[in-house]
Amino acid sequence: MKNLWLDIGNTRLKYWITENDQVLEHAAELHLQSPADLLLGLIQHFKSLELNAVGVSSVQDKKNNDRIHKILKFLNVPITFAKVHPEYAGLRCAYEDTSKFGIDRWLQMLAVVRNPTQKYCVISCGTALTIDLTDGFQHLGGYILPNLHLQRDSLIQNTKGIKIPDAAFGDMTPGCNTIDAVHHGILLGLVSAVKQVLHDFPAQLILTGGDAALYAKHLQAYQPQVESDLLLKGLQSFWQHRLKDTVE
Repeated sequence: MKNLWLDIGNTRLKYWITENDQVLEHAAELHLQSPADLLLGLIQHFKSLELNAVGVSSVQDKKNNDRIHKILKFLNVPITFAKVHPEYAGLRCAYEDTSKFGIDRWLQMLAVVRNPTQKYCVISCGTALTIDLTDGFQHLGGYILPNLHLQRDSLIQNTKGIKIPDAAFGDMTPGCNTIDAVHHGILLGLVSAVKQVLHDFPAQLILTGGDAALYAKHLQAYQPQVESDLLLKGLQSFWQHRLKDTVE
């Protein structure tokens, strides 16, 4: 089967085309707050692929999701929008109001939680640093922190007289100039937060997202497992369980 998997975030639209669990095509584009318009420009390409099904993870509101669904119907294949459930495939959500829990965080946990005796710390290193903890199939809750660039941009906007150009994060030694002091300090704060979480909740560390390799470099003592395309794996897992339930 050839399937389309869509991850529609706050600023980016990512998609994967898979066939028999092999990724044939993968792309990510900024949607400039208009994911439906970007999708409209891709739909003819998707139509030409003769897809069997579409799975969608979207953090957009109902109005945008309705537009996205309307565009995807042009493909004439089954469409599944992943949703957070109080319990799904055994995984139980800690949030009382599951509508307030991010579908991206839910799918990332769904991708890794398999062992009823294993504890996990699943961290997504994207625009925000999201940390979710599980004990077996029970989600314990988590944390959300502004990630590297958000913190730097906030400091620039709210501090007069400091001009900080783009520079690579990567070191946590004391900075000997303002640029290094800012970048090293932000990274130190975030890595220290992760270490504190793992001290309080020892667990298998799973890292995903664009900055995962950077965090892994500074968290080697915790034997981090870096997972690319973790959301894709979770979306596939969600779709497979839903398909199984429908058949049964």
